[in-house]
Amino acid sequence: MPADPLNSAGPPQRSPSAGRPALDTAGADRVEVRRSSRRRRTVSAYREADRTVVLIPARMSAEEERRWVAVMLEKLAAQETRRLLDDADLLRRAVELSERYFEGRARPASVRWVTNQNARWGSCTPALGTIRLSHRLQGMPEYVVDYVLLHELAHLLVPGHGADFWALLERYPRTERARGFLEGVVTAERLPQGRCPEGD
Repeated sequence: MPADPLNSAGPPQRSPSAGRPALDTAGADRVEVRRSSRRRRTVSAYREADRTVVLIPARMSAEEERRWVAVMLEKLAAQETRRLLDDADLLRRAVELSERYFEGRARPASVRWVTNQNARWGSCTPALGTIRLSHRLQGMPEYVVDYVLLHELAHLLVPGHGADFWALLERYPRTERARGFLEGVVTAERLPQGRCPEGD
C-alpha cells in the first residue's frame, strides 16, 4: 500500500550515548530517559511500545530531567488527545475506506464510539447502516482502527464471516497485521473466546 499519513510508523530510532532504567511516573507511564552528549539544548519524546522515551542533553541535572519529563508527558498526552477521532471523523474515515476498498458500495449512516463493547471491537446493524466501535480501540494504531472499520463496512455488504466476507476484507493490505495485533490484545486480556473478536 502506498504511504498513508494515517498509518505512520512513528519517529525514527535514535542511538543514545547512554540509557537509564525506566522510571515510573505516578504509575501512569513507563518512562525511559536517554541522555546524549550530542544533544545540546533540545528535548524530545515519543511513545515506544509500552513506554515513553524522553531524549535529553547529557549535561542536564536530575531536577531539570524531572521537570522536562513532566513537560514532555503532558505535551504527548495533549497531542494524542487532539489526534483522537470523534464520531464525525469516524464517519468520514469510513466513507473514505469504503471508496478506496469497496468502490463506495458500503454506505454507513452513522459510525460512533461506544463504551459498552468490551468483548468485541466493533458491531454493525446492516438494516440501519449503523456502525459502533469499542472505545478500547482509541489509542491503538490507526491501521488497526481502519481494519475494524472495514470489517464492519464489509458487513454492510456481506452478512456473516464466510468466504465472500473474507475475500472482501482481504482487499485491505494490512488485514493480517491488524488481526495479529488484535489477537495479541485479546490474548493478553484473556477475553472470552469463541466469538469473532472484531465484531459481528
